[in-house]
Amino acid sequence: MSKTKSNILLIYTGGTIGMVKEFKTGVLKAFDFKTLLEKIPELQLLDCNIDTISFKNPIDSSNMNLQYWVQMVEIIEVNYNDFDGFVILHGSDTMSYTASALSFMLENLAKPVVFTGSQLPIGDLRTDAKENLITAVQVASMQIKGKPAVKEVCLYFEYKLYRANRTTKINAENFQAFASLNYPDLAESGVYLKINNEHLLKPNTRKKLVINKKLDDNIALIKLFPGINKAVFESVFNIPNLKALIIETYGSGNCTTEKWFIDMLQEKISDGIYIINITQCSGGSVVMGNYETSSKLKKIGVISGKDITTEAAIAKLMYLLGLNISGKVFKTMYEASLRGEIT
Repeated sequence: MSKTKSNILLIYTGGTIGMVKEFKTGVLKAFDFKTLLEKIPELQLLDCNIDTISFKNPIDSSNMNLQYWVQMVEIIEVNYNDFDGFVILHGSDTMSYTASALSFMLENLAKPVVFTGSQLPIGDLRTDAKENLITAVQVASMQIKGKPAVKEVCLYFEYKLYRANRTTKINAENFQAFASLNYPDLAESGVYLKINNEHLLKPNTRKKLVINKKLDDNIALIKLFPGINKAVFESVFNIPNLKALIIETYGSGNCTTEKWFIDMLQEKISDGIYIINITQCSGGSVVMGNYETSSKLKKIGVISGKDITTEAAIAKLMYLLGLNISGKVFKTMYEASLRGEIT
């Protein structure tokens, strides 16, 4: 029985991976992805067909915003039935934010969407771009009994495949730029590409893909520090149309018990503003009520982000606000795992 080849769509949004250096001038220029197979002939050894599409004006990932996220999901939406998997090339600085956002925007996803990028341009002598790109395409094209092996939004970087909404960029210089501290790797690339099937998301593939494009960015993020004062919090709550605030607290969700702080949060929750508690630690979880310094937050109705990353906390908040659901449902949904983003 002959196996038909997987069809993969490669989407270039910008970032270091799509740059080539002109040898004479040393200037970095955007790479023409139509010549991809000429530049990286190794891709032709993979058992798949590759089509490419680029943003009209590729962007630095520092300029990433909600409109570009919508642009990406629209490309996937239009091409969903014609391709078996998608690889998105993206700058590494905000890759975890974008990849987390797409995990919420693509509901009932039954195909792989693999994000990758690089620390060095594709034409560089010591580049990490080729390996990242080749393996990301290989992951996207893997099939078991004619169905995609991976059915979620993930991120591949330096020999590791991660669940996208569990990742954080941890290093600006190392090739191993990302980590997933609260969830195991989905796959590891060595002599063999070893997929850890038990850690993969297992969606209901009978459900139809739902694209969520309505995101609400009327949110704020604040990191607690010793000595933070009332004026700082008041200035955040004075933001027009603010609907939710994420607070990065200490350890397992602990914060100051100063009366002004608790009273202000309680007042804002009564006004209908959602307050989300996430930890500023890279690993571990918020467990409100574990210590006296977090039990008051639980009592006044602060929402627990559990072991969610900051990147996923922001994306999930924008997504849930966009659904325009009631407060009680909102809290239940935020504290539940929707796409494997919390344990």
